[in-house]
Amino acid sequence: MAAVSSMEQRTALSMTTELETFLAAPSPELRQEAFAALVRTLKAALKSHGFDAEAASVLRRAAIPSLDFTSAQALYRLLQQVRTAPDDAKTAVAGKGAGTPCRLAVISSFTAGPLTQLIDLFLYAAGVDAEIYEAEYGTFRQEIIDPQSGLYEFKPQIVFIATSWRDLSHIPKVTQDRAAAQAAVEAEVAEWKNLWQTLSGRASCQIIQNNFDAPPWRALDNFETRHPAGRQRFIAAVNAGLADAAPAHVTLHDLDHLAASLGRWKFSDERFFHMAKLPCAPECTVPYAHAVASLAGAHLGLAKKCLVLDLDNTLWGGVIGDDGLGGIRLGQGSAEGEAFLAIQRYARDLMARGVILAVCSKNEEKNAREAFDKHPEMVLRYADISCFMANWNDKAANLRAIAKQLNIGLNALVFMDDNSAERSVVRQLVPEVAVPELPADPADYVQALEQYHYFQVVSLGAEDLKRTTFYAANAQREALQSAAGDIDAFLASLNMTARVEAINAVSLERAAQLINKSNQFNLTTRRYAAAQVAAISNDPAWATRTVTLADRFGDNGLISVLLAKVQDDALAVDTWLMSCRVLRRGVEDLLLDHAVRIARARGLKKIIGEYIRTPKNDLVADHYAKLGFTPLPGAPDGHTRWTLAVADFRPRPTFIKELADHG
Repeated sequence: MAAVSSMEQRTALSMTTELETFLAAPSPELRQEAFAALVRTLKAALKSHGFDAEAASVLRRAAIPSLDFTSAQALYRLLQQVRTAPDDAKTAVAGKGAGTPCRLAVISSFTAGPLTQLIDLFLYAAGVDAEIYEAEYGTFRQEIIDPQSGLYEFKPQIVFIATSWRDLSHIPKVTQDRAAAQAAVEAEVAEWKNLWQTLSGRASCQIIQNNFDAPPWRALDNFETRHPAGRQRFIAAVNAGLADAAPAHVTLHDLDHLAASLGRWKFSDERFFHMAKLPCAPECTVPYAHAVASLAGAHLGLAKKCLVLDLDNTLWGGVIGDDGLGGIRLGQGSAEGEAFLAIQRYARDLMARGVILAVCSKNEEKNAREAFDKHPEMVLRYADISCFMANWNDKAANLRAIAKQLNIGLNALVFMDDNSAERSVVRQLVPEVAVPELPADPADYVQALEQYHYFQVVSLGAEDLKRTTFYAANAQREALQSAAGDIDAFLASLNMTARVEAINAVSLERAAQLINKSNQFNLTTRRYAAAQVAAISNDPAWATRTVTLADRFGDNGLISVLLAKVQDDALAVDTWLMSCRVLRRGVEDLLLDHAVRIARARGLKKIIGEYIRTPKNDLVADHYAKLGFTPLPGAPDGHTRWTLAVADFRPRPTFIKELADHG
């Protein structure tokens, strides 16, 4: 056993070293050599002693969107070998049932096999244990229309409708006038809306569909966008119409932007469509699959939440501790200074839409702060940074501290640092943190970060736009709590108000977002797409509640969701979750009071709760016990069930003033 253990240790060290060599390779030739060596080592590990968690982590981190098609296919084949290997403990941990479960259906109008395979690979890299149904070539309409199709038998959680401009049915003729062209747009949009309605009516699923990529050729040349019946103008109008018409359970994958960013002639290489009915050139399949996988992952709550920034040579050129405020290179007048301005503008735009910004830098804090406070051309200011760590601690320790202070997981962080050695150390010491490789030229930093789709958006609500404000206000609350004499005095001083109501059209997307993102205060961690949440909220056998909380420091937004179903004489709580920003404020007691009111109104005798343990929700293991529930026998390991008699319940006082109950 000792010899085996030693061999495994050497293999793990070799894999990690080879992964870092591959990621940091300075040229395509060296990158190919390093990739080949890495794959050989991973195959040897699988053959000799099984595929353990370390090997799985390396495989996931090697699956990056900048892979060439051949390398991506090699990783997919290796993943398939892991999945079909003998079902020993290590291989099971690494390849089967090890991630967030997802039933994904891919229905298309073209040969989707290579694309589907790479979607599977990138979902695995994101920590998703995907079961995938792929419909036959060109049958997506039949799959949706036929209620007995394999699609509905599969019972998908997410359906990806993979289409292209060739699937447009109402392209106007160049001889048609403006009115006819507009009618064609409306007919096209209506046709796709009908398909969405049919699909969602039969399979309460989340739908991801491509918008339409414009072909690279233009019969009207530059006049294409001005002529009412120009093809590019028609496609742009259809895309806009679909975006306006898409309900919460439909997400449009911006295929048109992807084709444009990769190069339309390169993306739409007709040879591959004519020969094999492939949707694009093989090399474009990799970023295509990664973009779709990132959308599916975002629906499963796996999008990143926080961008952590180094400072010297990342947000400005030079070292502020050595060069001083006037010596750093930032601002108009030089190509390098303007490149750093572009990086800061990009970070600020991310912050404006809800991404948390943090700083992790080896620096004296006063020097680092000076740039934010005094440099006239800084785009980012100190108030934009939710957590500022500038010290001489190692960056892995600081990243752990940042995650703890923000109360988010390490896997929610993306760390951006120009120093390759620092990137390598962080990847090895805190592998949960995403650490993209950065090129030598800061002008390419934004593109390098953008290609990963770390902060993929599937909905954007008021809470997202206020997230930085939420974290700033939370810091004020923590300062007040530290100064307060006791917890009751602190809670009373907050002047909290809450609105408790059933899920409605306004709160649907935010409720679905919380259901799919919350991990720590989440009793069962069941995931439901927006379409499923809508179906639950309209089902009389279910009861739903959301809590929106505000206090004297500001609005916390919608912070808690409860889904419960009538089972015999009980109201069974299926889902109960809450944002960790508002822990121990009394929201749990308030929501339990509402659950009891629902049960009494329906003539039910008890409330049944359950706790399903996950690696991240130990925080709520005693949730029901603290609320006065009694444990029920017979639950499997890691799964407890609890009961509370409605007749015996007495509401517990809170310091929350309830504004309304619309339930």
